Amino acid sequence: MGAADRLEVLIQRCYAGLDADQLRSETLIRLRTLMTIDAAFFATVDPATVLFTSASADEPLTSVTEQFLANEFGQDDVNKFAALAAGPDPVSSLGHATNGEWPSSARYGEVMRPIGLGDELRAALVSNGRCWGVICLHREDADTGFSEQEIQLVRRLGPHLAEGLRRSLLTAAVGSAEVGPGVVVLNSKHEIVSVSAEAEHWMAELEPERRTELPMAVRAAAVQLERVHELPQAPVLKVRTTSGRWLALHASTLRGADGQRTAVVIEPATAAQLGSFLLDLYGLTPAQQRVTELLLKGYSTRQIVDRLCLSQYTVQEHVRAALDKVGVGSRRELVTVLLRGSA
Repeated sequence: MGAADRLEVLIQRCYAGLDADQLRSETLIRLRTLMTIDAAFFATVDPATVLFTSASADEPLTSVTEQFLANEFGQDDVNKFAALAAGPDPVSSLGHATNGEWPSSARYGEVMRPIGLGDELRAALVSNGRCWGVICLHREDADTGFSEQEIQLVRRLGPHLAEGLRRSLLTAAVGSAEVGPGVVVLNSKHEIVSVSAEAEHWMAELEPERRTELPMAVRAAAVQLERVHELPQAPVLKVRTTSGRWLALHASTLRGADGQRTAVVIEPATAAQLGSFLLDLYGLTPAQQRVTELLLKGYSTRQIVDRLCLSQYTVQEHVRAALDKVGVGSRRELVTVLLRGSA
């Protein structure tokens, strides 16, 4: 089987109903038959914030997790995932971004080069304008980096991986939970100072077999505070647990006599917190979302027609498309699924 055929098989596997972990594992195995990859980082993200919700990383990348996160959320550098997700081209290599001057990147000089890694190929996995994951492929430190052909390969694959990740989330539920909000308090090194029983429960659901003290989502929520002054408010991170529960994570800074601490609150997500995220999750287009959002507010077809200046036929077509994508048969069922999390 040639390289083109192997790529087509990988694209088909993105639509095979794999969960996120299965898709990540299979993607990296198959990608390594198409190009040289000496280490890889592959994460799911919250499309509203582009913060990591879960991740897998090869050695030696796991040994520099804190430095990597500090660079991603606390330093200016090339090819930041959030910039790639928002830009016209979601794929770029370090060599391309620096015109071959790798040392001009702080990430290369301070994080990658010390562990023997050179060029990196980064992609934001975007579908319908929303980023559902990111991938970073590394080569060992050498004079040559990723070729234009390899960049084009990842560029072709990216939207399909994004769709696979989006679809992997569709079995999640929103409903009530017996366990309430929990809090974990971290020191300046992001080590646990104290943790509630509820937070322990939710962290175990986030990563049942985690190899580090903190799940990636908790780390991401804490580290992004370093640049939170650039945002209107600290973002709320939406994460799906292994049991299908949606959680909301948000961090804040605590100041006291014993210095500065970071508190991360972990709680069951409500439909209101998920907001338009569910509409993205079900793959509704922007036009379908605008109609559906008004439908959720109780607007009638006539009121939607007047509010959006659309024909009645167009509104009905958008509603019909929303029903099909969510997999329900009536407007009442649509409202129930999107506001209460169950049909």
